[in-house]
Amino acid sequence: MNIITPNGTIALETRALSAWYGSTLSLKDINLKIPTRKITAIIGPSGCGKSTLIRCFNRMNDLIPDARVGGEVLYYGENIYSPHVDPVVIRRKIGMVFQKPNPFPKSIYDNVAYGARVNGNKRDLDELVERALRGAALWGEVKDKLKSSALALSGGQQQRLCIARTIAVEPEVILMDEPASALDPIATLKIEELMQQLKENYTIVIVTHNMQQAARASDYTAMMMLTEDLKSGTVIEFRPTIEIFTRPKDKRTEDYVTGRFG
Repeated sequence: MNIITPNGTIALETRALSAWYGSTLSLKDINLKIPTRKITAIIGPSGCGKSTLIRCFNRMNDLIPDARVGGEVLYYGENIYSPHVDPVVIRRKIGMVFQKPNPFPKSIYDNVAYGARVNGNKRDLDELVERALRGAALWGEVKDKLKSSALALSGGQQQRLCIARTIAVEPEVILMDEPASALDPIATLKIEELMQQLKENYTIVIVTHNMQQAARASDYTAMMMLTEDLKSGTVIEFRPTIEIFTRPKDKRTEDYVTGRFG
């Protein structure tokens, strides 16, 4: 399955990727090529392993007891699960925004500067904070209250702050796990508009249950389903989004995107 992007570059590739929690097989034989500086949506019914899959992309599953993976995840051609690869470095390069906004109980400024400070960044933090907040389309709303608590922001603002916090450590890939599911329609639209701006500089992978969001916001879509034994998830179709929603090849994809099940 070859996807040709304008610069011909694949940011992430999985080869026969499988994942287990203890003895339970959660993902089975995932083969994907995630193109650089595009938005790739991962869709599918609940329980098919979407969140597990993107957590494999930056080794977040390493933090879960008894979790393990098989196969390969290549980041610009290098297997991130090779013994010499530091998962902390991987998580800096491949950032994640979670379903529920999770700002630290600190000021807006300190939230954005946190990663840079932890990583020993000695550069001008004021400039970094402003650049990250501008990148997350939040600067104009918070520039006069940077010392105020991040917890006083609205839900949508908190989620954009979390995106700014991710941008501040200068990743190349941003993973988003249901980033707008806890937000109202107006805040959701702002997140979608922000993603379109971000893809000029970042590769974005988003998990979403919202079919309209996937259709509006993404360039490519991976459709996941449970395997025939209903015990593990796999990708059944991965194509440009417009084709997934107008000319799906798999009947199960058609049934899901048209709301017949799921």
